[in-house]
Amino acid sequence: MIDIDYLNFLENILTDNRKERFLNVLKNRTNHFTIAVEDVFQMHNTSAVMRSCEVFGIQELNVIEQRYGKSIDKQIAMGAQKWVDINTFDSPSACIQTLRNKGYQIIATTPHENDCLLENFDISKPSALFFGTEIDGLSEEIMKEADGFLKIPMVGFTESLNISVSAAIIIQNLTNRLRNSDINWQLSEDEILVKRLAWAKNSIKDIKRIEQRYFEENPK
Repeated sequence: MIDIDYLNFLENILTDNRKERFLNVLKNRTNHFTIAVEDVFQMHNTSAVMRSCEVFGIQELNVIEQRYGKSIDKQIAMGAQKWVDINTFDSPSACIQTLRNKGYQIIATTPHENDCLLENFDISKPSALFFGTEIDGLSEEIMKEADGFLKIPMVGFTESLNISVSAAIIIQNLTNRLRNSDINWQLSEDEILVKRLAWAKNSIKDIKRIEQRYFEENPK
């Protein structure tokens, strides 16, 4: 439960333009789709996917890292890490189970399956879109657990795209179609309040000192 008084206190520190910007961005945020990336060795690719999520309104990015580091390339992310929620997992099974429990179907993106082309994908169901590396693709575990497969139509000799390019194409296509549909895709009022609080805290320097002062003066 969000402390509305505390939220108002923090937002009063922000400029009116900043607060209005938050509200306008949140109108276009969605949890109807979520993105998952698996064992992406070049972390700048994960950072680029995060940036695409932020730009096109996907609120959550799920990162499965069993083999490589977990640091985010902040130069590539361009501040997107402040506005996108990052969930990390040590195994594909943990990620899949968590997302299924949230009501998502598991969709594996791959050029090697003919289940569904991008333009024919059914956007009505909440979906978790999984991306693997350009060389190895997704693990066998995710491919077996997938409820469906999605591919970008290609007409050249090359059969795959870099993960960051594939993710950007798919995310832009699906979120654009979503916004032009009658589907209830936007964040709930409670989800918006949670994000307003988190973003306000991310925007205020010396937030720990300000928080301490507020709660000392306003004990519950």
